[in-house]
This record gives sequence, C-alpha cells and structure tokens, in this order.
Amino acid sequence: MKLVNIGFGNMVSAARIIAIVSPDSAPIKRVVSDARDKNLLIDATYGRRTRAVIIIDNGCVILSAIQPETVAGRVVGKDGQDTGVSEL
Repeated sequence: MKLVNIGFGNMVSAARIIAIVSPDSAPIKRVVSDARDKNLLIDATYGRRTRAVIIIDNGCVILSAIQPETVAGRVVGKDGQDTGVSEL
C-alpha cells in the first residue's frame, strides 16, 4: 500500500484517491459542505487555510493545507512514475 503525505505527517492511501482539487470553486465548496453535514469530512489542515481538497473512493473528503500540485507530485513522483511516499 502506497501512502502519500498530505501535510503535517498525515497520510492517505494513494490507491484510494479519486481527485485532488482546489477549494476555491462553488461546486467544491458544496462538496465540502455536504461532506461536513454527512460527517464524511476529514480536516487535516491543523487550523491553517485549506489549499487542497482530496476526494477518496469511499465518499470521504479530506482537507489539506498544502497545494494540490504538491499532493499530486507526491502521488506521481518527479519522474512521472507512480511512487507513493511510503510503501507498507
């Protein structure tokens, strides 16, 4: 299982990530609000500004304080290969 660091030592399984998006658009704000209402929101920002919204396959939405490009780079790797941060 490949794990990706999403900031502050928090990890998420790379295989479960469906989308990594910016939180600025109205549709994504609705997705976050709906997830909060359904208790499917995981806030991994440690009180900082949300810069990335990660949607995983079971419907949970994860908020991260690092840029979407940074998270995506950690999933894919600099050489374009699918390399997680950690492998168990």
